[in-house]
Amino acid sequence: MITAKDGKFVLSTKETTYAFEIRETGHAEHLYYGEKIRFDEDLNSFGALRQKREFPLGNSIVYSQDNQALTMEDTLLEVSGYGKGDLRSPMLNLVFPDGSRTIDFVYNTHEVLKEIPKRLTLPGSYDEAKEAEVLKVSFVEREGIIEKNYRLRLNLYYVVYENENIITRFADLINQGDGDVIIERFLSMQLDLPDRGYHGIFFDGAWAREMHSYHVSLGHGMHVSRSNCGTSSNRANPFFMMAKGDTNEDDGECFGFNLIYSGNHMEIADSNTYGKIRILTGINDEGFRYVLKPGETFEAPEAVMTYSEKGFNHLSHNMHSFIREHIIRGEWKNQSRPILLNSWEAAYFKFDEAKLLRLAKRAADVGIELFVMDDGWFGERDDDTKALGDWEVNPKKLPGGLKGLADKINKIGLSFGIWVEPEMVNVNSKLYKEHPDWCLVNPRREHSEGRNQRVLDLSRKEVRDFIIESMSRVFSSANIAYVKWDMNRVFSDVFSVGSPEITHTISADEDGKEITVTDKKVLKESELAALQGEVAHRYILGLYEIMDVLTNKFPHILFEGCASGGNRFDLGILSYFPQIWASDDTDPICRAEIQQGYSYGYPMECMGAHVSASPNHQTLRRTPMKTRFAVAGFGTLGYECNFNDFPKELIDEVKTEIALYKEYRDLMQHGMFYRGGYGPLADMHVGQDATSVLYNQTGYGNIITWTMASPYGVRAVGMMLKKFVLPNTQNITYFPKGLDEDTLYHFSNRELKYDIRDFGDLVNTVAPVHIRQDSLLLDFIAKRVKLPPEKEDYYAYGSLLMNAGVALKQNFSGTGYNENVRYVQDLSAKIFVMEQAEEDTDEEKGD
Repeated sequence: MITAKDGKFVLSTKETTYAFEIRETGHAEHLYYGEKIRFDEDLNSFGALRQKREFPLGNSIVYSQDNQALTMEDTLLEVSGYGKGDLRSPMLNLVFPDGSRTIDFVYNTHEVLKEIPKRLTLPGSYDEAKEAEVLKVSFVEREGIIEKNYRLRLNLYYVVYENENIITRFADLINQGDGDVIIERFLSMQLDLPDRGYHGIFFDGAWAREMHSYHVSLGHGMHVSRSNCGTSSNRANPFFMMAKGDTNEDDGECFGFNLIYSGNHMEIADSNTYGKIRILTGINDEGFRYVLKPGETFEAPEAVMTYSEKGFNHLSHNMHSFIREHIIRGEWKNQSRPILLNSWEAAYFKFDEAKLLRLAKRAADVGIELFVMDDGWFGERDDDTKALGDWEVNPKKLPGGLKGLADKINKIGLSFGIWVEPEMVNVNSKLYKEHPDWCLVNPRREHSEGRNQRVLDLSRKEVRDFIIESMSRVFSSANIAYVKWDMNRVFSDVFSVGSPEITHTISADEDGKEITVTDKKVLKESELAALQGEVAHRYILGLYEIMDVLTNKFPHILFEGCASGGNRFDLGILSYFPQIWASDDTDPICRAEIQQGYSYGYPMECMGAHVSASPNHQTLRRTPMKTRFAVAGFGTLGYECNFNDFPKELIDEVKTEIALYKEYRDLMQHGMFYRGGYGPLADMHVGQDATSVLYNQTGYGNIITWTMASPYGVRAVGMMLKKFVLPNTQNITYFPKGLDEDTLYHFSNRELKYDIRDFGDLVNTVAPVHIRQDSLLLDFIAKRVKLPPEKEDYYAYGSLLMNAGVALKQNFSGTGYNENVRYVQDLSAKIFVMEQAEEDTDEEKGD
């Protein structure tokens, strides 16, 4: 709900309040963002929040002679710029036609809208139910002393999603003057808050180790997290949080922020000496320079923010609900995703139709629903050095073309999907030979390549048209149900030799509709040079145009974004593609940490997660199939291994896993996700005493626990992953979350059978004859004899399970083993199931 009265504004969600007001000088002063508070009807209680001022601060700039107590450096603002005494990092940096840089935006008008304005160049949030309210506040440059102002208008938009406790913010800058304005920085959101001992929590990483969380104290100086990769990047995800030091997963004050953008971005936390913190997010200004011509509008990407006083899990639920309802769209919104087998790690580039069909038949036998042919099906693509951009089927590999293979895959009973990488080109390709100028390449320099490929210049219309036409031809050539859209490098030597389109909007035609006219002109070298600071941003706008056209043209296709794994995992991509490949690293120990990192800001159904071979292709680590499935099951499950090489025993295990996942698929993909433990500030909570070490089994991070619960707590699935065994620690308690306190549950574990070979020489303590390790006799026995599993079987109310926890069976500790001992190795995972039970269940059950 939005309340606007006498220059005072209150934005309310179910659990939060955001308040600011227009000062007598025309500046918007921020007053409050946090737990929901109550105001009187006339908003007179704003006076209690308002910062009190009587005299100027020493050694500071006063705003004007009429307002000498007002020091911008010591004011919480909604928008900021250079030149008027605010020495913190600004939201805007502009250069006006006369070369001046001072910015002084003051209030002009406001209105409350019932619909979200459609963005012309960028994706944004949407509201099908038409329940969101929008506050639009317009600012103009203050009138000058000698002559009129620079005739620049700034529109700030606040979109209130009441049920999700989300407020989004975006901004437009409109040049209503006669000269060019240079935009050197235009960020999407500014949030000024009093310092309350906050810590910033950011997510960095690299290829194969995305979404590593780290935290920094925000009490002094400035911290910047940013990408200059050309993508949102695996180096610094645009999602970040801020929290008090005592915040954990289920309690404490925290804020979450994200950006609906897929290119270079920056997140800034700037603290000053007056006890104030400024949070900024938006397009990275490094290398950015945009010429805003008279009559033009520049749109800043939409930023997302939320607040929770109930810890990180509640903050995540706010973000997850928002993404599910207001970011993901199209036919696959809220739909269950198919279980797929991807051919990549099974075949890489070495395949033909016969090999793929053998793999697909085995996949159908175990319950797979979708077969995906990865890289290598087009041109002379036998490795990653050639043919990228030549989107014609290789007849030697696929003599019947895509349609021939797809039809055969469909007859087996599987849907069919393919891999593409439309934004890239190899120098050794027909496309490059025909259009070498289509790449982002500086012709005066030797190009620095990544993965033997170059980036196509999506700022150019002819390049976008080629991609749309070629992909349309591919997608319509067969019954294609899924597309993995890859992008395998970051930017280098960014330079465009093409001319951007010049778009003019004519006010209205006879029917009152706006008319947009696009034309193109050849620019002089000096004009082209002036536009190079726009290229990276225009690339992203071009990408959005391509995705928009293709997803609307092929609405039935399930698109999965990919960029060397998680190099472009962001809300911009999710506005078109409902899921993203989270990481090329499928090692379950690495993946558990990666998926946990993503889970703070993104729902689990957005994450492509695959079971792969052991040893793992990225780490060479050996892990049990049970562990690989347990981790991948908390995402959009897929497999990426060669079933044709699996022994019958392993095939049977895969069948069982897939059947289990199908039984709980809706819950696993659309439930409420809870993390156990303390959260990203754990090192501030966990001491080094013996009790905490035993509880955490060698410290925070060694045990990862997750629970996926249905919205009303009817059922839940839990997972406990142990990385390393600590000797002689027999007891551990599992705490599920998200249950209904007054509901009776049947708590049980997934019962597994264990291979006697995992016990090594210990088998000889019970065997009547000596059995040598790695012998044929041991293999013979292992195929016929399995060790009994422990059984966890209890009936208890949700309040008991969540607050007291479940004391699990004793860990194996080297002193004996039977069916009442938990089999626990390094890298092992357990799955628990909680189902609503009948109230008249025998009370003795579970004793």
